[in-house]
Formats: sequence, C-alpha cells, structure tokens
Amino acid sequence: MKKIAILATSLFLTLTMQAQDRPQPKPGPAPKINIGKPQSFELPNGLKVLVVENNKLPRVSYNLSIDNAPYSEGNKKGVSDMTSSMLGNGTKTISKNDFNEEVDFLGASINFSSDGAFASGLSKYSKRIMELMADGALNPVFTQEEFEKEKAKLIEGLKADEKSVPSIARRVERVLAYGKNHPKGEYLSEETINTISLNDVIQNYTSYFTPENAYLVIVGDVKFAEVKATVEKLFGAWKKATAPQVTFSDPKDVQYTQINFVDASNAVQSEISAVHITKLKMTDKDYFAAIVANQILGGDFNSYLNMNLREAHGWTYGARSSLRGNKYVGNFSASTQVRNTVTDSAVVEILKEIKRIRTEKVTEETLKNVKAGYIGKFVMDIEKPATVARYALQTKTQGLPADFYENYIKNINAVTADDILRVSKKYFLAENLRIVVVSKGTDVLPGLEKLNIPIFYFDKYGNKVEKPVAKTVSADVTAKSVLDKYIAAIGGQKAVSDVKSIMTTSSGTVQGMALEMTNKVTSSNKLAVEMKAMGTTMMKQVVNENGAYMVQQGQRKDFTGDDLKEMQAGAVPFEELTLANNKDITLGAVENINGTDAYTVKNGKSTYYFDVKTGLKIAEAKELEQGGQKMTQMTYYSDYKEVKGIKVPHKTTLNIGVELELTTSDVKINEGITEEDFK
Repeated sequence: MKKIAILATSLFLTLTMQAQDRPQPKPGPAPKINIGKPQSFELPNGLKVLVVENNKLPRVSYNLSIDNAPYSEGNKKGVSDMTSSMLGNGTKTISKNDFNEEVDFLGASINFSSDGAFASGLSKYSKRIMELMADGALNPVFTQEEFEKEKAKLIEGLKADEKSVPSIARRVERVLAYGKNHPKGEYLSEETINTISLNDVIQNYTSYFTPENAYLVIVGDVKFAEVKATVEKLFGAWKKATAPQVTFSDPKDVQYTQINFVDASNAVQSEISAVHITKLKMTDKDYFAAIVANQILGGDFNSYLNMNLREAHGWTYGARSSLRGNKYVGNFSASTQVRNTVTDSAVVEILKEIKRIRTEKVTEETLKNVKAGYIGKFVMDIEKPATVARYALQTKTQGLPADFYENYIKNINAVTADDILRVSKKYFLAENLRIVVVSKGTDVLPGLEKLNIPIFYFDKYGNKVEKPVAKTVSADVTAKSVLDKYIAAIGGQKAVSDVKSIMTTSSGTVQGMALEMTNKVTSSNKLAVEMKAMGTTMMKQVVNENGAYMVQQGQRKDFTGDDLKEMQAGAVPFEELTLANNKDITLGAVENINGTDAYTVKNGKSTYYFDVKTGLKIAEAKELEQGGQKMTQMTYYSDYKEVKGIKVPHKTTLNIGVELELTTSDVKINEGITEEDFK
C-alpha cells in the first residue's frame, strides 16, 4: 500500500506542478500609453453599456456585471450560490435542454451568476448569442425540481471539501479577519443551505438582479450602432429597480500580533497566513506606492517572502502576499504552505520580512526592476481589447479619474524608496497581525509555543476552543502490542503468514482524469505497481531480486542505497508482520485521525496509525522528498472487507495536495500473479 501512495504522489506532481514566475526581462523605455475609450450609452432603466469595437478577430464577448455592495445572507448563507447555479437552467421561452443545445451548436459559451452573466462566441452569431444571454438573465425559470438538484450538488461539494486543509484555512482566515456577521466572513454550511427555500432564491434574484448598478461590456467584432439597437431591444424591458441598501460595521484588527491555531489532524503541511484589515482604495494617493510595495514584499518570484522561504530555505513551492485596492474594506495577507516541521521557522521568517520592508529602504535596483516588471505587464495587457473594457469598467465602478490608466505608468515610475518605506508602515501592520496556522497540533505546537507569541485556538469553523491535548497511552500498551492487535484484527498470525501474494485493482479520478492502479506484491519481496490514466500507462514501479526501478513518462529511474533497501523492505503483503520485531519502532501519543482515536507507531520516516478500538490501520504518514522539497504523504485506509479470511481496505485516500480516493474493485490472494509480472 505504501508504494501506491508514493507512486500516486509522483503522478500528481507530474500533472499539477506549475512553473513559478521567473524574473522578467528588463524592458526598454516606457512607451506613452493612449488607451482607447469605449463608446458608451445608458438605458432609461439604469443599465450602463460600454462597447469596445475590435475587428481583428471574428469574435465577440458580452460581460454583464452588477456592481451591488456586499450583503450578508445570515442563516440563509448560500442563497446567492443557489441563485447562481439555477440561472441558465432554461427560460420562460426555451427549455434547459434546448438552450444548452443551441449554445453548443453555435460554439458559444454562456454562463450566469447572481451578479451577472458572460457570453462569447463567433461574431457571425453575435446577435443570437446576446439574445440567449439576455433571455437567460432576465427571464429565468426557477423550479422546485432544479432547486433540489442544485441544493444537493452544493451540499455534496461542501462534503468533498470538509477535510481539505486549504479550504479550512481559507474559511477560518475570513471568519477571524472579518467576523461571522460580515459578508466576507460568512461561510456556507449544510445547516444554512437547508434553511433556503425556492422562494428565497426567487426573492434574492428579484431583489439583487437589478439594472441600476449594472454594466454591460461588449468587446469584439461589432458595430456600435447595430449593437446599441440590439441592447435597447433586449434589455430595455428590464424593469428599473435598485438593490436594497445594506450597511455593516467595519471589521477590527486584533490589538496585538497573535497566532490563531486550528488543529487539523490530517494536515500533511501547514497553511500559514498573516492577515489584517486594509482600507486601500484605488483613488487613494498611496495606491501606486502600496501596490509596488506589495510586489516587493510578496507579489512576484523575486519578492522578499519568496526568495526567503522558497529560494533560501527550500521550505515551500511559493510564498506570497496580497494587497488590493477596492472601494470596500479588504485585507492584507502574507501566506505560504510549508511542511509541518518548519512551521515555527516559517512564521519567524514571514514576520522578519514584514519588519524588513517597514524598516529598511528598498534598494534602487530592486525598486527599478519591480517597476519595470509592472510596467511591462501593463503595456502587454493594454494591447488586449478585453483589458481596455475591464479598465473602463473599473473606472466607473471604482470612481477613478478619467485619465487614471493614461497616467498609470507615470504614477508607477513616480514611486520612490521613501514612498515604499512610508506606505509599508501604514499598510503592512507588524503589531496587529493574525497569524492563522492550520496544521497538525502534535507536530507544530511545541515549536510555535517557543516563539513567545500568544496562541489562541479555534475549530475549523472559527469558533474558539481549548488547546488540543494529546491523550495519554496506557502503560500496558507498546508498539509491539499495537502491531500484534492489528495482525489479529485483519485475520490472525497464521492466516496473515499464509498470504504469499496479493493483487489489488483500484480506480479513482484526479483532475477529472480516470485512473486505474494495479498492485502486485509477494512475500518474497517482489512488487509491481502500474498506474494507468485514461487507459495509458503513466508509471510503473518494480521491485525484484535484481533491484528496484520506476518508469515514469518513459524515463527509467533505478533505486540504489537506502532507497533500494527501503523499497525492498516494504515489498511484502504485510510489513507489520516483521515490523513488530523491529527494535527501532516507537509508540507515540494517541492522535485523532478524522474523528477516530489512533495509536501512533513510528518507524524511521514512516508513522502508522491504528484505531484504538478495532486495531485496524487507518492511516500512514511517510516523509518524502520531491523536486528538492520535503513533504509528508498521508494515506488513509477504510472500508475493510474480508477476502479469503483476510480483511483488506477497499478505500484508500491519498492526500497529495488534493485528496485522491481509490476504490478497490478486485482483490486476489495467493493467485493471479506470475514471475513475469516483476520483470
């Protein structure tokens, strides 16, 4: 089972590792920018329309955006999500199936949400595409049948995210930064979703899908006069209305820097974010200095944070910071993901870099390079018609001066090292930070406690709790007794010893790709694992009497030294049979694994978790190194079923950045394996 985990980790990293941003080449002198102005008009109902004509390609796009203020949904959190998912499921004039079929026939893309819609396609179908988008947005049909379907999907999505450490971290960060009663601090739950009725969805649409604060941006191969007439015809009947005016109190920062810790027993790495509230608007005089300062601190590859945590220490694939201008309250965040063992060190280095930018002047060379990168990206983006439209929309919704983007380069170039120092002290707070850490308490709390930073404890929904305390192990329990209990639980010493070979066939999906895995192992230390994706062999791993190797994407790697010894030692049906006699194994504390108390047995780089009550192995942690980065691979076992007198787990869940669940469909004991399998 262990080799399945390692192999799947390699596959995941192959599929998902994305190239990091690299230092950008230095551009020449900044050009003068002349941004074309969209043509615009406004309908009597309040809808503002911006048109950017561009005839280079025979395509067109429509973006309907409703710029309402954030609002709280209270105990019906999720009603706007439900509204979004139900829009587009047919209209008063066309059924859901006919609508979707026509969109496919046109080769178009049309999407809806509770705050707008988007459509794109070939310009020769532009009129019909706009008709379909307008019909879906303004004449939706909300039925009880579709309501129940979308509600079930929303709840299922929540359950899939329930154990996701990144999802927990994002939720708790928002709850603690903004408060549960703030629109940005509310979170979805099965309880709130179950309070929503079909009438609530209809009411939400009626109240907030209104034209007063709506903007329709049209970009592409169109003629202004023609498109204006079409818009007036399709959207002119949209009833004039204004969304309800809502108010809410601004969130407050903590009085002193502190660690807000969430214990996640299944965390294979720590999610860390240092956050505080900001009120930076794009119209503020500090805006350009602040966004350049953020770029220096954590905005690109060469930032202080990334060069420290990734390049200097090798603790993470990336460290970043975020600071944006908006007319509504926002937040600053410096975040990263690191392996558990360096969590406390990462916190120290994040604070160090925030202090650095607040107290040390940035070098002229660094400032020059950051400006050049910003300006280069701006110049490239401005060539795109969609960018022109987006800038025009932001000018309207953010209340920007008409020449804001014409003066963008000049304002970036005007930022000085003194400006960076000044705004950093204002927008990167060193004394009022919430350092939100979501990780495995038994691994990281001893180190965090040594930092002498106050620690407060919260559950995965942001509720304050007591410090997690490890449960003591009875004096009569030893590592050997735990392993012996496991052997007894799966069939007994004799039955397990009689197993000479096991072959399992399992399947699952990752990133929408179907996977099939076959695992063959014998008591004579031979192993063959093959993983197929969409029917094609992606990787194969073999251990035989001559050694061990892995073939991945056509490249063969032979194992040697300690890696070979470890591979050979693990190439048995049940390594716990011999592990019980290993003098190096140790018994750790009782830990909670996904709600189940488990004994921990450690052996070198591996930790095994056994259910206190049943004795069954429910998880395994393995320290690995991939791409120069150390990481912990967690594997969970469940759904034990008896096969020829032996209990075998039929569900294996691998935490590899995302959770990959493999379901075993076939188990063969002492059959189905030949020597040819291990060549």
